[in-house]
Amino acid sequence: MTLHCRTLFAACACITALAFTVPAAIAQTAAPKPAAAGKKVAPAVPKRPAELVPAAASAEQMEAAGQVFYGVYECEFKQTVDIEANLKYPSYVNVKHGKADYLMKPVESSTGAIRLEDVRGETLMVQISSKSMLLNVRTGQRVVDDCITPKQRELVEAARAAKAEAAAAASAAAAAEASASAPSVQKMSTIEPAPTK
Repeated sequence: MTLHCRTLFAACACITALAFTVPAAIAQTAAPKPAAAGKKVAPAVPKRPAELVPAAASAEQMEAAGQVFYGVYECEFKQTVDIEANLKYPSYVNVKHGKADYLMKPVESSTGAIRLEDVRGETLMVQISSKSMLLNVRTGQRVVDDCITPKQRELVEAARAAKAEAAAAASAAAAAEASASAPSVQKMSTIEPAPTK
């Protein structure tokens, strides 16, 4: 009988403990209460990546920045690239293509081309006198090619005109040389041979 009472008492103690534990556990897992009527809950704002602060521009970078063709570039497939000076960081440029916006450092290469190097190491804009192209350096792919500004178009036309002028001058010089040597040949052909005895 005593053993039976002890077992019954232990069972009652377990049931009592469960009676207090189960509602507490349910309360902890219950869905959060909706906001009170009239109160608006602010949506979660995604964090923006920390801004990368570039190093101060060197004298070489300042010189290269002066050689950048600023403005809107017309590219293949009716795409555009817009390059403008960065107002916050002197001698750095903003390069915009589509929805992408890059902060780039101008660098003059040994060939005379201007390289605009993305400070985050994602892209590279290469500018030569006749055209420019935007490359993704991580994938090694061209993003857009055959980009040209009005200034580059002027340089291409000037180079074409200079080449045509040089060809015309060379042709005129060759013609003058040919005409200068022609009379001497004619004179030689009109000389009569000496009479034979």
